[in-house]
Amino acid sequence: MTTKKGESGAGAPFWEKPLSELTRSQWEKLCDGCGRCCLVKLEDEDTGAIHHTSIACKLLDQESCLCGDYSNRRAHVPDCIRLTLTKLQTIKWLPPTCAYVLRNEGKPLPPWHPLLSGDPDSVHRAGVSVRGKVEASEEEVDDEDTPEFIRTWPKRWPRKARY
Repeated sequence: MTTKKGESGAGAPFWEKPLSELTRSQWEKLCDGCGRCCLVKLEDEDTGAIHHTSIACKLLDQESCLCGDYSNRRAHVPDCIRLTLTKLQTIKWLPPTCAYVLRNEGKPLPPWHPLLSGDPDSVHRAGVSVRGKVEASEEEVDDEDTPEFIRTWPKRWPRKARY
């Protein structure tokens, strides 16, 4: 397996540095493109528990698992969250496979991460992405039917992706 060098070309690759030291460009590149954070989530009003669904944001390209209009996403989806280091400390619904979560916990990126593999499809081959798992777009499901799409897989490590 070949690893790419960090943008600075000196020292550790940027993805091994503390998150607080990353530039905005490096921060953005840390995303593995799995699309799990782009699934609709429901919060239990009584317990505060977050339930993931297999319903995708209307902007998610279900093949590439990337946002179809990332730079303008908030114009279309006002509650879309721009993940920052501060928000990362409080958001509890990010998947355990998320590079931001892993690096925040001091863990290395998994071998299937595109920064390590050099291949953006490695996240899909490892079964980490939402490719082939999305059952509907949010525009296709009535709000009252959303609970029918609650799934546990977005909160878990896929078996073949563990390291």
